[in-house]
Amino acid sequence: MTNTALTTKFSEAFGVEHPIVQGGMQWVGRAPLAAAVSEAGGLGMITALTQPTPQDLVAEIERARALTDKPFGVNLTILPSITPPPYDEYRRAIIDAGITIVETAGSNPEPHMELFKDHGVKVLHKCTSVRHALNAERVGVDAVSIDGFECAGHPGEDDIPGLVLIPAAARELNIPMIASGGFADGRGLAAALVLGADGINMGTRFMCTAESPIHQNIKDAIVAADARDTELIFRPLRNSARVSSNTVSREVVDILDRGGQFPDVQELVAGARGRKVYELGDPDAGIWTVGMVQGLIEDIPTAGDLVRRIVAQAHAELTRTQTLFRQFVLPSSAAR
Repeated sequence: MTNTALTTKFSEAFGVEHPIVQGGMQWVGRAPLAAAVSEAGGLGMITALTQPTPQDLVAEIERARALTDKPFGVNLTILPSITPPPYDEYRRAIIDAGITIVETAGSNPEPHMELFKDHGVKVLHKCTSVRHALNAERVGVDAVSIDGFECAGHPGEDDIPGLVLIPAAARELNIPMIASGGFADGRGLAAALVLGADGINMGTRFMCTAESPIHQNIKDAIVAADARDTELIFRPLRNSARVSSNTVSREVVDILDRGGQFPDVQELVAGARGRKVYELGDPDAGIWTVGMVQGLIEDIPTAGDLVRRIVAQAHAELTRTQTLFRQFVLPSSAAR
């Protein structure tokens, strides 16, 4: 495999070797995984709210620093919640721990910007539409991650797949943009670059790595699944979320399609149940997030091997297509 760095506007701006980001994932983005991605030249992310308290987050950051001296970041996702966590305390913990890269998601990043900018923190914000990406650019984020309809978690309500969304965003944005949703290999990275992105953000693919903290049964289930094995829950509530298709998610879809409201499914979608999926290895224990890209995942490598493999594949694919293009373009002398 090649060790050549793959340099883009994103990798230069965020000080990483390769434009491959391990996106923040609840219960998954812990120190060993984030550090392994960063050590291989990508950008690993610790998920702030996976940690029970801001103090636990600081300890997790120190765990990652013991494993790598390369850049890694922290994901802070702010979503509606019955009992909101102490977001201000998590923000302060991130800054006090000396983190210089934060991935924000969920709500408008503007409330974060003054504090993070005052402390030299670069902000990567996740968006599901060009209009939201442009707003994030206006309020001062350093880069955006644009999520196509294929993505795990919240794809928004526009249902625009990456093949359209990525070039649409590239046409409008001036800051670096990475593509998210549907990426698992070097072909995807090469395609994202050709479409105008400056890198890729992967969640589901990194769930299926040796350092991922989820139960082996769940990794095996992702490898065995195909692209059709997901459900979009909360569609009638206009808060769509792509999750694994299992007995629980199908029941949620059925209840809401028959006119049910959130209180009717609240117990089914409780985060505590979803966490048990990863801990106990029972794919039907609750709701758990996974993307359509699971249909492309066939193995469970180390995170470092995965990053290096993707970079090598991307180089090979870009070289192949360049050669193919030359074969079909007539020399100027032949064209006359």
